[in-house]
Amino acid sequence: AAMRALPANGDRGFRFLGLERVERVFAYEALREEAERRAAHLQARGVRRGDRVAIIVAEPHEFVLTFLGVVTAGAAPVPIYPRAGFKNLDADVEVLAHVMRESGAGLACCLPGNRELVDRAQAMISTLREVLEVPEAFEGRPAPFVTPDLGPEDLCFLQFTSGSTSQPKGVCVRHGNLVANASAFLGPHGLDRNDDDVGVSWLPLFHDMGLIGFVLGTLVMDIPVVLLPTESFARSPRLWVEQLTKHRGTITFAPNFAYQLVTRRVKERHMGALDLSPLRVAGSGAEPIRAKTLEAFATHFAPAGFDRKAFLPCYGMAESTLAITFHTLGTPMRVDRVDPVALREGRAVPAEGDGAIEVVGCGRPFPAHDLRVVNEAGEDLGEREVGEVWVRGPRVTAGYFERPDATAEAFAEGGFLRTGDLAYRAEGDLFICGRVKDLIIVRGANHHPQDIEWAVGDLDGVRRGNVFAFSVVSDGTEELVVAAESHSSDAASLRERIPEEVAAKFGLTPRHVAMVPLGTLPKTSSGKAQRRKAKALYEAGTLEEHP
Repeated sequence: AAMRALPANGDRGFRFLGLERVERVFAYEALREEAERRAAHLQARGVRRGDRVAIIVAEPHEFVLTFLGVVTAGAAPVPIYPRAGFKNLDADVEVLAHVMRESGAGLACCLPGNRELVDRAQAMISTLREVLEVPEAFEGRPAPFVTPDLGPEDLCFLQFTSGSTSQPKGVCVRHGNLVANASAFLGPHGLDRNDDDVGVSWLPLFHDMGLIGFVLGTLVMDIPVVLLPTESFARSPRLWVEQLTKHRGTITFAPNFAYQLVTRRVKERHMGALDLSPLRVAGSGAEPIRAKTLEAFATHFAPAGFDRKAFLPCYGMAESTLAITFHTLGTPMRVDRVDPVALREGRAVPAEGDGAIEVVGCGRPFPAHDLRVVNEAGEDLGEREVGEVWVRGPRVTAGYFERPDATAEAFAEGGFLRTGDLAYRAEGDLFICGRVKDLIIVRGANHHPQDIEWAVGDLDGVRRGNVFAFSVVSDGTEELVVAAESHSSDAASLRERIPEEVAAKFGLTPRHVAMVPLGTLPKTSSGKAQRRKAKALYEAGTLEEHP
């Protein structure tokens, strides 16, 4: 419905920079025509309203055109990260097969380069009847397109929880959720879009911030965008600010690590060719936000015209479609300095000095949405008291696809989504300061600690069931620490083998591997892991390690 309502005015639309640096431009009318053409091909192959179609495509323009084709046909795309790791190919195949099986996808679309991976996964799934290679599968003139009858409650797509190999779940994003979210975060109480706006993004399109923020939301609200391959940014971070300069980008978003990376990689000699003065929104989300990282970026790029008031810290999650709170547009970033000991005890007490922790404000919820900070009993907490964030409103999704147990667990009485995130309010703004769930977020990707712990626990010499994985903040970024029990005779070799195992299976490099004596890691009387206590011991320097 949003695509049919778009104006066919000139060259407003999407510009793609391909993996080979080839630019492709699609005005809105061309996007609509190609989406309907691909939808007709899909309908001819038996795709009907409500079906699920997996998309495993890394090339931005092919991903977007195929995604829109599936939605236009009335079906629900299932974006999946096109993993291509040779070190752990079997695990990649298992994750791909799990997501396609969980979604009940009947079709999968991929590029020729990852066809072999998809074929291996297909052999493990009874519901996947056909694999299509794009763009070849959409060549030629199809039968006439038939417009499906869709409404706000129809499923638009499935957003599978990112970064975890521990049974990812598909968040049901409905058309109504999507329009409500786009209207909120791009409307007058969010980014307040205008006709001169241009979005520039390299964010992964299989993840909500890239997909909803720079493809679906911008379509709904008519904002031209420039989309870069994530791989191109990873190879050359300078490409991000070069494309912002070239296209006079006004809106961009990225996780904290990207601001740090581009600050380090772009040298003073490059500044003369850069112009970031048009940039009015530099959003940051998807992982913990560090004030020092953003301040360093602002100082570094001031010669290129960057205005530090463009920073827009935000907070969101897939289960709420995308955005939950936004910092107030055009105002200085709020940084709260609090006492670390009090914060661990659940109180955000203002403090100064070197020992104070800096917490970045993520702004306020949008109109027509309720946000609560509650204790373990579900009771509302007061100013500067730390509790779990609960949220309710039209952007909150209905839960997980065909997972009533997980959906029931995610929602509290009154329809509030339990986010699992710890935060406090101060003078109207929300400050995120931890997680109820012990997720590890590194470079914008979520990792369940249990997955890492199980993999390490399988190594000879590690006392199985006595491994803890947690994250710590170092130099402005969140990094992984692994603590494992072993005999002293095995400690030296395990300090080498554990990082190799974690890198091979998860693509992570631990900041530190703590090999500790047997019986050292804290557990409850019933044997449950006390991960947070272990983290506190490590951060305090009191976790006993083998020499």
